[in-house]
Amino acid sequence: MSLSRHIDAEEVIAKAKGHRHTKHANAARRHGPHKLAASWARDEDCANLNKYTMPKEGIHSRSAYQLLHDETALDGNPLLNLASFVHTWMPDDANKLILENLNKNIVDLEEYPAAGIIHNRCISMIADLWKAPKDAKVIGTATAGSSEAILLGGLAMKKRWQEARKAAGKDHYHPNVVFGSNCQVALEKFARYFDVECRLVPVKADNGFIMNPHDALNYIDENTIGVMVILGSTYTGHFEDVQLMSNLLDDLQKRTGLDIPIHVDAASGGFIAPFVYPKLKWAFDVKRVVSINTSGHKFGLVYAGLGWILWRDESYLHRDLIFELHYLGNTEYTFTLNFSKPAAPVIAQMYNFLNLGFEGYKRIASKDLRNARMLSRALDSTFFKVLSNVHIPTNPNVGPLEETSDDAEHYQPGLPVVSFRFSDEFKKENPNVQQRWIQVLLKTKGWIVPNYGAPEGPDSGIDILRVVVRETLTEDLIERFIVDLLEITESLQGAEGSMMAMVSNAAPHHPDHEHGRPDKANFADADKADGPSQSGFSRQC
Repeated sequence: MSLSRHIDAEEVIAKAKGHRHTKHANAARRHGPHKLAASWARDEDCANLNKYTMPKEGIHSRSAYQLLHDETALDGNPLLNLASFVHTWMPDDANKLILENLNKNIVDLEEYPAAGIIHNRCISMIADLWKAPKDAKVIGTATAGSSEAILLGGLAMKKRWQEARKAAGKDHYHPNVVFGSNCQVALEKFARYFDVECRLVPVKADNGFIMNPHDALNYIDENTIGVMVILGSTYTGHFEDVQLMSNLLDDLQKRTGLDIPIHVDAASGGFIAPFVYPKLKWAFDVKRVVSINTSGHKFGLVYAGLGWILWRDESYLHRDLIFELHYLGNTEYTFTLNFSKPAAPVIAQMYNFLNLGFEGYKRIASKDLRNARMLSRALDSTFFKVLSNVHIPTNPNVGPLEETSDDAEHYQPGLPVVSFRFSDEFKKENPNVQQRWIQVLLKTKGWIVPNYGAPEGPDSGIDILRVVVRETLTEDLIERFIVDLLEITESLQGAEGSMMAMVSNAAPHHPDHEHGRPDKANFADADKADGPSQSGFSRQC
């Protein structure tokens, strides 16, 4: 340890003020020793702050930190949030990389060329994963999430359709797009935001609440810009049949001349299917698939804020979507909805690719599916009917030894999602018990599990509970969840249980949330004749 001595701060500052270069420094730094607020002062520092106007004078950084630290502590535990597909954990080395690159803007390739190169490598790796044709020039980009990626994929299809219609001298003002009513809200956002008629195909319970390609054909005409097929429904985790949709569209083209492309919404399935369902035809090995999106922040295992979209060839990314810019010091091309984007999530994605490799992703996906099967079997044998399918063998004559197999291809393809509802027997024996009580009572134990209505179709009156089995949901946690869920369900049987549920059913009131929401009187209502309708999780205000 080096020697040290007492330093007179005032003397040091006085000497510094006399230095000939002091005039070039910040004058605010020459006013004597800075007073440091003690951590005990945070209440006093924050006492006079107004929640909704910027303070005239700032408070100490530690007090600001503590105020927000305490407030965010009221959020739920991400580990127990079984409602979300979004990944919530990464290794320490990945967290370190993210912190080191938080201040980098990936669009500035002149300043941050390494980040851009890593981005391009990610695109190449994903293209290879999705069986990109060797003779095509695959192009793609990182996005803020799958929502932005879907908007871009839809816009590219709309632009190509309009160009073809103009060249043929036909009407190009009435485009439509076709997808199932089980769609995530981003698909409906594309249609409404970019003036494309949304043709929703009703879904049925006996088909796993996903779009039947045969039904989709009835919604297609010469104004259809494309069909969006969902690889991993957010309702039940089922995969829609991309290959069958493509075959039917091939036949349609032979009969009518209509050439309809497919965009695959693989927000969740894009990082599941390649690893555990290698024989499944859904990606660029299906010729009619022109673009695919996915979420790096779901089963790509990166924190929230990262999506990807790839086109099978540059020709499918219309030139109207590409902008050339020069003001960052070099000639660059951009085709995303937003311009600036953080480099850290892209670098975190590459970290996962390098750290896990194909086999690592396969092990995690296999484990998630194994745990989903365990949960499904437990629920199916008690008070519930499981609506998801990843626990159902592809061979109905499967034996008990094969049933425990880790090979996902022995079971129907889908996401590691368990969707379930009360069984008919339970509802008959307990007619007064409402399924939504399960969501409320599970929350008292820390578990966040959504209860929501089925998508538009003949079975839209069914309520569904859903658990997303992410990498952080271990076998031990699932066992604990099963015990809690069954105990809660048992407690609801009988008059005493119904009374307890009704008392516990009052949802927590958050005034700040209510104040921040739009006034419905100022927006179109879906119940009104002139109000646009929606059929997914969202509803028009």
